[in-house]
Amino acid sequence: MSPHEAARTSSSRAASRTPADHGGHAAPGVPRLPVPAQSGSADRPGSAARTVPDRTAPPAPARPEAVPARGAHGIHDTAPAARWEDCHLTGNGRHGALVHGATADETVVVTHHAMVRPRAAASPEPPLPDPAAALRELQDALVAGVRRAPAAPDATAQDAPAPAPAAAQDGPDGPRPFHPAFAVRWHRTDARPATHYRRRLDFRTGVTSAAWREDPGEGEWYASCFTSRADDAVVQHLAAPPGRTVEAVVDLDGRLPGSPPELRLAVRSVYRPGPLAAPAAPGAPASPPAPRDSALLRLRARYPDSETGYRGATRVVAVGGEVVCDGPRIRVTGARELLLVTRTARGPVTADCPELAGLDTGMYAIPDDPAALLARHVRLHREAYDRVALDLGGDPAERALPVAELLERQAATPGRLTPALLELLFAAGRHHLLSAAGHRPPRLCGLWTGTWDAEGAGGFAAGPHLGLQTASAAAAGLPEVSLAHAELVLGQLDDWRSNARRLFGTRGAVAPARTDGEDGLLGPGGDPWEHPVWTAAADWLLLPLLEHAETTGDEGFLRGRLLPALIDTAVFYEDFLTRTGPDGRVVVVPSCPPGSLPGEPGDRPGEAEAGGRGPAVSVNATADIAAARHALTTAAALCTRYRPDGITPERTTLWRQLAARLPDYRVDGDGALSEWAWPAHRDVRDRRGTGHLHPVWPLDEITPEDTPALAAAARTALRLGGDGDESGHGHLHRALAAARLEDAALAARHLSRLLDRDFFFRSLMSSRRPYRDTLGADVAHGLPALLVEMLVRSRPGRPDGAARLTLLPALPDTLPTGTLTGVRTRFGATVAELAWDLGAGRVRAVLRADADRTVALRVGRPAAAIRVAGGPPLPRGANGAVRIGLRAGEETVVTAEAAVPRQVR
Repeated sequence: MSPHEAARTSSSRAASRTPADHGGHAAPGVPRLPVPAQSGSADRPGSAARTVPDRTAPPAPARPEAVPARGAHGIHDTAPAARWEDCHLTGNGRHGALVHGATADETVVVTHHAMVRPRAAASPEPPLPDPAAALRELQDALVAGVRRAPAAPDATAQDAPAPAPAAAQDGPDGPRPFHPAFAVRWHRTDARPATHYRRRLDFRTGVTSAAWREDPGEGEWYASCFTSRADDAVVQHLAAPPGRTVEAVVDLDGRLPGSPPELRLAVRSVYRPGPLAAPAAPGAPASPPAPRDSALLRLRARYPDSETGYRGATRVVAVGGEVVCDGPRIRVTGARELLLVTRTARGPVTADCPELAGLDTGMYAIPDDPAALLARHVRLHREAYDRVALDLGGDPAERALPVAELLERQAATPGRLTPALLELLFAAGRHHLLSAAGHRPPRLCGLWTGTWDAEGAGGFAAGPHLGLQTASAAAAGLPEVSLAHAELVLGQLDDWRSNARRLFGTRGAVAPARTDGEDGLLGPGGDPWEHPVWTAAADWLLLPLLEHAETTGDEGFLRGRLLPALIDTAVFYEDFLTRTGPDGRVVVVPSCPPGSLPGEPGDRPGEAEAGGRGPAVSVNATADIAAARHALTTAAALCTRYRPDGITPERTTLWRQLAARLPDYRVDGDGALSEWAWPAHRDVRDRRGTGHLHPVWPLDEITPEDTPALAAAARTALRLGGDGDESGHGHLHRALAAARLEDAALAARHLSRLLDRDFFFRSLMSSRRPYRDTLGADVAHGLPALLVEMLVRSRPGRPDGAARLTLLPALPDTLPTGTLTGVRTRFGATVAELAWDLGAGRVRAVLRADADRTVALRVGRPAAAIRVAGGPPLPRGANGAVRIGLRAGEETVVTAEAAVPRQVR
């Protein structure tokens, strides 16, 4: 058995970790669900309006509207999740939920972006040594030819001194782990074996549901869950078929895997009676007592050695039935429907914390009509999700497959790009990204974990991770994600300034490579990453915000919020880039891109790959040069445009001159773009590092149009580089770079790696490594960006005033037909529709502009003619581009015909 086969077998066995009940049969196809009905309401003292239970009426469970028949906007499965990674995911950017979909013993794990374990009380930090002196000492050593900081007492004298930021290492001062809040569990006391089971997740509504039968001739049980955008709560609903009732026990479980034994937990139940009957009129018969149909479960948790804790509250409503409080649980009897509404909050337990104090009482301000709750949520969720869609002409039979079977079929046909699966991954990626981002951008695990031991502590990682996850936000119509990213990044700007001052002795701002979201500090008390002097994180983190401003045209955001951070980053480089090399060029030192350590003459095989004896600190990494150049030139250009106070023309000229003095990129003896622009360093092929691709993606510095020689070198580096460490984010970064280089075959190759090697769980959330190893959201959230890049590439205006747009820059022959709608460009226009048919040799695009624009448009496939509105062929310019004018508020139709239609298999 090969290692990959063994890994897949191990992954399959791991699926039995969490038992879940289900019958062995599945209903064919995807169920069509009725539109939710609006229930009538009656006033209820002390709570929001709700429907008074009617024990005689038949159940009318609220169900989401059916998705389009082609099935590209939802997944279905024939069994409940057997592990938390396969749970269906819901979220509103604050609260999240992992839903197993069980029929007798259901578990819904509730998460919240605020759930970060605090650090234990620490002793006062010792004063740091003079940062400027430490930096000079490190720079002297590295420029002299020493690259590694000591990591052991026997480090030789030829090792460079450790930089001041390396004082903190992983441990109690490291990033604080993100963790689940608790699980909401219900156990049905009269459950019977389930048959005809199916569960589904509707991306257009954000609702996950399960339906099944238990007795012959009996109707269908229906359970659903969503995380409300309107009411900021996790909503669960269970409806019995006619003739059956919900008999269940509901409780909250805070002892989830990995939780510290010292975590103090308490759960109790309290009544909340239904509306009281009005006093009977004299002589009239007494009204029957109102059913006791509502109660509240309250969870209290306090972290070990901390004054911080969190609370949870679940409102239990037994529609048509009764509830009985039984200590830490609630018993439900005789109910037609069961409604559970849950919230959680974190804060100081010894202070007056509004979020904690108002949690319980706030539950009764939420409507308890399932249909009304659903309608309020769907209106908001669907508006965001429906902005962009992708149809690749998937096989209807494959579209109808349960997700597990579709994934198995893909794994059995390696190298094939399955259109039906790609459609689902595009839709799922946008759904998961929208659901994970709001209060914060997505974490390494999105918004979901079933354990306190999440990969990378469930934090936020700069560089490729957060960059990949947010890459589609601007183009694929999710400005909510970009603004969540802004809340994290710009909210930590003061900490970035402190990093520059304390650890580098400079002005400006330096971002940490990792953060748990609580602060943005480097060094003691902050990020203790092994690359503590990585200076490029700020440019990585600010780039998605720049693209947001470009696609939306939001100049208020650009000038008022983003520009100060861009200026601070440029000011840091102004102070930091003071050393020069033998050629007189500025030297980036220390330099340490993630995942890379240069080889040197005399290295034993594997020594550089293993990381040598200490942190990777060296000189002139390509990624760091690109980030510095981009930061300086971007700040200079925007300050010239907007003339902010305190930034003179002389200052912007200085930044441009400093950028021009940065080293040129190096091409090695194989004709490949090197990871380092320093003579003493050599590349190490086929490893994790992809930093040398940074000027290709996400930056646009190296392009086939403007820098063809460097683009060819980057393409060679990609082809020689192999698959690295097989990480999902590595494959995705390589594929995005290949798409930018307009190499469709290479982009498809790395995309195929992600499809063939089981990077996706049954939730269509991704794994960080092959064969469903550890949940990591990079691939799931980033794959829509890759598909967009293969189909549409845009850049803002050039000095001649023309923006640039390329249609189908990296489309492989294996995706011969399709339609993409709603994509935003970086010059403020929208590709309202892009349709292609390679077999017929036709491409059609509908462009809509918010302002008058001149666009240089290219088609990535050979075209005999490009026309506007059916007119005559337009004259070609450089690189085969045509110039077209877009008028504000109008649609422009562009068509292209191939010289000879391609015969597509």
